[in-house]
Amino acid sequence: MTLDIPRVKALCFDVDGTLSDTDDLYVNKVSRFFPRFLFKDPIHAARRFVMWVEAPGNALLGLTDTIGLDDEIVALVEWITRHQKRSSKEFWLVPGVDEMLKQLKGHYPMSIVSARDEKGTMRFLERFDLVKYFDVIVTGQTAKYTKPYPDPILFAAEKMGVKPEECLMIGDTTVDMRAGKSAGAQTVGVLCGFGEEPELRKFGANLILKSTGELPAIFEGKTPRS
Repeated sequence: MTLDIPRVKALCFDVDGTLSDTDDLYVNKVSRFFPRFLFKDPIHAARRFVMWVEAPGNALLGLTDTIGLDDEIVALVEWITRHQKRSSKEFWLVPGVDEMLKQLKGHYPMSIVSARDEKGTMRFLERFDLVKYFDVIVTGQTAKYTKPYPDPILFAAEKMGVKPEECLMIGDTTVDMRAGKSAGAQTVGVLCGFGEEPELRKFGANLILKSTGELPAIFEGKTPRS
């Protein structure tokens, strides 16, 4: 499965793990509680634990194939997203994100497609002066259903004046890949967040990048907004 660059007319970005750093320092601290005699890879185990703490909805969706309860799990995730209390933990910007957005601004309409609440999303974007880069900001409360449903991407596409299949969803978890695919969009999985390459590919990522900051390189000078 490859990325069809000419088809891309707009970009949709997840926030946590994609633009916002997942705090590797926190993961390293937590990994101390995962002894090697019990865990082959303590860092991996710690990242999974942090994922459960920070984004229980994302973690639950990883169980759907195993237990065969896709509809039930998605409904539970939707409820969690609407009702969970957001962490007050501070986040940092993923390295290279600001420069990446500067390079792409004006060439593609861009949107935020996050399952975060509006207040938390805006707090992050305003802290790093990122609001200016985006044409549309979609949060967990914008559409009737949030990711992994297609609704947020369909909403963003309409506001950006493009077809859903012309969007590129960039995210770090299978939730982002599932939302993108269900909307008919292409997807890029990034490894600077919670996701891992095998699971991102399994859920249909057209391309895998080590970090979101690498995104401009894939377009090789193509500028749909000429």
